[in-house]
Amino acid sequence: MLNYLWGFMILIGVVYGAFHGTLPDITNAALDSAKEAVSLCITMMGVMSFWVGLMKIAENTGIIKSAVKHLMPLLHFLFPGIPKNHKANEYIATNFIANIFGLGWAATPAGLKAMKELERLKEEQNQEGTYIKKEVASTEMCTFLIINISSLQLIPVNIIAYRSQYGSVNPTAIVGPAIVATFVSTIVAVLFCKIMEKIRN
Repeated sequence: MLNYLWGFMILIGVVYGAFHGTLPDITNAALDSAKEAVSLCITMMGVMSFWVGLMKIAENTGIIKSAVKHLMPLLHFLFPGIPKNHKANEYIATNFIANIFGLGWAATPAGLKAMKELERLKEEQNQEGTYIKKEVASTEMCTFLIINISSLQLIPVNIIAYRSQYGSVNPTAIVGPAIVATFVSTIVAVLFCKIMEKIRN
């Protein structure tokens, strides 16, 4: 759908430029944007490599496992249907930690693995008699997705990198507002999930 939307917008721009004699400006804008996109990708690749590398070091040194143990009370509160020693807890904790530090790139692989583990858990529960349709997400899957989207961020690395790339005088000025906004969104998400969980039960 988005491909059609972008294609339509580009086509409208070209037609408008043809009728108003601004096709050279459109061409120059396209070339400048392409150059800017490549430059931004290089910047973001450096930032991504640095932070994902730190996450890998934390994982290999056992920091992530230690964090999982400390997060277990929170994870049990948010996901009461997941057994304490289930693999999904580790992936969910990794996803939360990466999101808190604004590392969406590092959070995505852990999030996908967490969803796979939650799908397996749903299949195991179905075999035990708790029937959930294959095409229907479990309560834990819905909760994880909502909290993942609304996640609290202490250091919005992505936005800081974008602001720095585009010449912001103070790229880190976004940190305070980002913490407040994502804290509120996370609280609302948790409340929503708990209310829906009670209604469903």
